[in-house]
Amino acid sequence: MGTIARLILSVMLLAVCAIAQATVQSQIEIIPDVVYGHKDGLALTFDVLKPKSNANGAAVAFMVSAGWVSSYTPPQQMTVRFKELLDKGFTVIAVRHGSSPKYVIPEIVSDVRRAIRFIRYNAKQWGVDPNRIGVFGGSAGGHLSLVLGTTADNGDATAKEEFMKESNRVASVVAYFPPVDLRPLARGVNPAPAGGVRDRFPALNFEKEKAPDYSPILHVSPDDPPTLLIHGDKDLLVPVSNSRAIYEAFQKNNVKTQLIIIEGAGHGFRGEDAKRASDAMVSWFEQTLLKDHSKAAR
Repeated sequence: MGTIARLILSVMLLAVCAIAQATVQSQIEIIPDVVYGHKDGLALTFDVLKPKSNANGAAVAFMVSAGWVSSYTPPQQMTVRFKELLDKGFTVIAVRHGSSPKYVIPEIVSDVRRAIRFIRYNAKQWGVDPNRIGVFGGSAGGHLSLVLGTTADNGDATAKEEFMKESNRVASVVAYFPPVDLRPLARGVNPAPAGGVRDRFPALNFEKEKAPDYSPILHVSPDDPPTLLIHGDKDLLVPVSNSRAIYEAFQKNNVKTQLIIIEGAGHGFRGEDAKRASDAMVSWFEQTLLKDHSKAAR
């Protein structure tokens, strides 16, 4: 293929992508930068993506977190990423937390718990049932999703902010390749460089004695929400043993759970692996936030 032909093809592909994004956006109401708190003078925010015509009353909170770094992605791009969920009528809420390296895991977990309380308290203004909120994330976001699922509480009745009296319980969890036990990973405050992979994750630089509090594997109980785990068996960063271990813990506690192991996949899904994982995620939320909820309401 010649240079001009390749250029024409590239332009055509960009045009098709732009048209697809514009089509999705026309069907979605975007409520950007909802402020759920402040930290060190900076706003903590999330974006709400709501289907205009077929909203089903359920929501999925996506934990925007990779290595516990919470980067900004324009919500217009999120509408394409979560097209399958939006097409099914789910409202998607992209939650950003205080980001590493400035903040460490105990502070980050506090942020996402706060976010869920705020979302539950204000859910009705977005047409969302507060008892049908799921949570989803990958890697660090998967860890945060599991922390939310396994360590929920009923809120602080003495809190000054009204929404902080709200529960932070979620109704369903999906976690891709999550670390589940931080005890061997927490490094202490201001650790010396070790020259290993953990140097890449300063969010782990917190007191080792606090690690059990943020290790989902230690908090599994029978009242945990339904939880789907998806992991590649060639993951060298977060070995698949993490998902296997917490899956067994969920089974022992009679929690509705499923583990999907994708053969040959590493840390992060691509191509057909990504599609398989996404399809499973959407199906899980359809089952647990729509079908199962409907049966329980009868």
